[in-house]
Amino acid sequence: MTRIYIAGHRGMVGSAILRRLEARRDAGEDLTLVTCTHSELDLADQAAVRDFMAAERPDVVILAAAKVGGILANDTYPAEFIYENLMIECNVIHQAFAAGVGRLLQLGSSCIYPKRAEQPMAEDALLTGRLEPTNEPYAIAKIAGIKLCESYNRQYGVDYRSVMPTNLYGPGDNFHPEKSHVLPALIRRFHEAARSGAEAVTIWGTGTPRREFLHVDDMAGAALFVLDLPKDVYAASTHPMLSHINVGTGEDITILELARLVARVTGFDGRIETDPSKPDGTPRKLLDVSLLRDMGWQARIGLEEGIRDTYAWFLSQGPDAMRAK
Repeated sequence: MTRIYIAGHRGMVGSAILRRLEARRDAGEDLTLVTCTHSELDLADQAAVRDFMAAERPDVVILAAAKVGGILANDTYPAEFIYENLMIECNVIHQAFAAGVGRLLQLGSSCIYPKRAEQPMAEDALLTGRLEPTNEPYAIAKIAGIKLCESYNRQYGVDYRSVMPTNLYGPGDNFHPEKSHVLPALIRRFHEAARSGAEAVTIWGTGTPRREFLHVDDMAGAALFVLDLPKDVYAASTHPMLSHINVGTGEDITILELARLVARVTGFDGRIETDPSKPDGTPRKLLDVSLLRDMGWQARIGLEEGIRDTYAWFLSQGPDAMRAK
C-alpha cells in the first residue's frame, strides 16, 4: 500500500490530480489518499504541519498547495505572495523529510524564468536574468521551492522532484474579477458581456503579449507521469541542481487572439478593445517542453476544446463560480 498526501487537494490542480489518483485506486492500485482542508491544517503553521506529517506518515507527498493569482493580485499583495508560498514550501518539504517521506513532487510556475528569457524557455534559463517585476515575489518563492527539493536530494538522498507548468486553466479555476488569471478572467467578462448585451469588452494591455495555456487535466497527467518516472530515468534526464521539468503544450497565442477565442466560445459578438495604459507583463512566455516530450509525455487537450470544457464547468456552477477566493 502506498500512502499519498495531496496538499492543496481542493485547488484546481490538486483536485485534478486527486481525481486521477482516485481513478487509479478504483482500478485496483493499492493507494491510500490522504487529504486535509485548510481549516483542518494551515500549511503555513510549522508545528501543525510537523504534527500532521508525523501522524499520517505518507510515503509520497504531492505539493499542489500555493497562494496564486493574476497580475493585479500579485502586484497588489506581494508580501502575502512571497511569505505564504515560502512558508508552505518550507513547512511541507522539511516536515515531509522529517517524517521519512522518500518521494515528493512539488508544483511550481513558469514565472520562475527571467522576463527577457530566450523563447521558448528551457529549464536552464533559470536564474539567468531579472524576473518580471509584477510577480517577482511569487517567482522567488517558487524558485526557493525548487532549490529546497534539490538541496534535500543532495544532502539526504531523497527523491524530491519539481514540475513547472505553464499557465493553467480548467474546471475548478478561480473566476474572481480581481484575483483570477487571464483566461478565467476573460471567460467571466465575456460571459457577462454576452448576457448583458454589451457593445464592447476592454482587455488589459496592448493584447500583443503571447501566452501558453495548459488544461489542468493535462497537467495532472504530466505531474503523475513525472512522479512515476524511475529514479534513474529522472536523474539521467536532469541535473542535481537543475532538476525541474517544464510542463506545457509548446504552443502560444496572443492575448488578443485568446480574447477572440473566448468571445466565440461564450457567444459575445461585440467589439474587443485594448487598454495600453494597463500592464502587459512579460512579452512572451512559452516553455520549451522538449525534455518532457523526450521522456514520453505530451499535452492532448487543444485550447478551444479546453476553453469549451472550462466554460461548460463555469456555467454548471452558477453563482458559485463567481465567488471570491
